[in-house]
Amino acid sequence: MNKEDILEALKKAKEISPKRNFKQSIDLIFNLKGINVKKSDQQINAAIQLNYPTGKKVSVCALVGPELAGKAKESCDEAIPMDDFSKYADKKLAKKLADKHDFFIAQANIMAKIATDFGRVFGPKGKMPNPKFGCVVPPNANLKPLYEKLQKTIIIRTKNDPIVQCMVGKEDIKDEEVADNILTVYNTLLHSLPSEKHNIRSVYLKLTMGKPAKIGEKAKGK
Repeated sequence: MNKEDILEALKKAKEISPKRNFKQSIDLIFNLKGINVKKSDQQINAAIQLNYPTGKKVSVCALVGPELAGKAKESCDEAIPMDDFSKYADKKLAKKLADKHDFFIAQANIMAKIATDFGRVFGPKGKMPNPKFGCVVPPNANLKPLYEKLQKTIIIRTKNDPIVQCMVGKEDIKDEEVADNILTVYNTLLHSLPSEKHNIRSVYLKLTMGKPAKIGEKAKGK
């Protein structure tokens, strides 16, 4: 995959998408082959830090003890102190919280309590604070840089089918920046696949309300 092919597909995706009265998202879609997503060792679940924001506000919630309560309130969109965890024994409240935020940060020394109080709801939704994503932090952590990093972080994962889909920008973002984000996702995904590019069947771009445009497919007459 090269930038020229990406820019060409991006142009086509915009041309074949009906104009709307809102800024449409640009989605990147990978159709995979030769992997079995039912097997845990072939599932994709990776956090990718992009060079450019996607245009989507990323919401971050911190689950903290007293040491981080003040910093979390200042830096994050929501901070839930340990004393309030018991409220979320109500599954409806826990589900509402999980759906409200994109990432959850956990204070490391109370991670066991977080797992006990939130795990049964957050786990199946893929919302448990993940140390691989930098979201489990010590009690003296500076949360502001992590919050800013998460604003340019996306998660790619497979679910029931061999497909990976993620948002890489919005239609009003510069094409060069969107193309950079796409290459970042592509290169990260390659390293997550057992046979790298040989596990990718096809790659498409589409706007929210538009039809998909295949990356690498030359327009007629070219």
